[in-house]
Amino acid sequence: MVKVANEIITKAQQGDLKAFEDIYKTLFGYVSNVACRMVGNMEDAEEVTQDVFMKIHRHLKDFQFQSSLSTWVYRITVNSAINHLKKESQKKNNVPYIDDISLQVQEPSLAHQEYQEKLISYMLASLNPEQRAVIVLRGMEGLSYEEIAQTLGIPINTVRSRIKRAREAMLALKKEVSQSELQ
Repeated sequence: MVKVANEIITKAQQGDLKAFEDIYKTLFGYVSNVACRMVGNMEDAEEVTQDVFMKIHRHLKDFQFQSSLSTWVYRITVNSAINHLKKESQKKNNVPYIDDISLQVQEPSLAHQEYQEKLISYMLASLNPEQRAVIVLRGMEGLSYEEIAQTLGIPINTVRSRIKRAREAMLALKKEVSQSELQ
């Protein structure tokens, strides 16, 4: 996890714009990466990232040092991404059809890695926001179950059950994609 010195946080809480700029520069890539993995595309990730830093700026004075700043920022980022996904899903159904991502293995120009990345993106897009959050935090960001529970503010058993359900959904979807490619 990315670390920000407590002195910088304290200065930023007191209104020091240079200190906030340091926090921004330190955490931007981190927030942007998590947002992109959560929402699935750069355009929406930029919107979420901007929203996150506005919330950080507005509420940094409320940060109590009970957890690391990165954990606090993680929670803001994941919650902002979940809210964005919910808002977008109300506008339209965001889950792509298998035909939209199905790649012909026979295409010589398509690398196996590109196929895997598209498949993972498709599977993540098919999960509900809560499941996507735990999968991103565990599988892509490497957080422990305890850290995920703390970040999302949920019990550890809820983390376990969400991860289990998300993995089951992803495996079923992978099987479905594989079968459709064979036909």
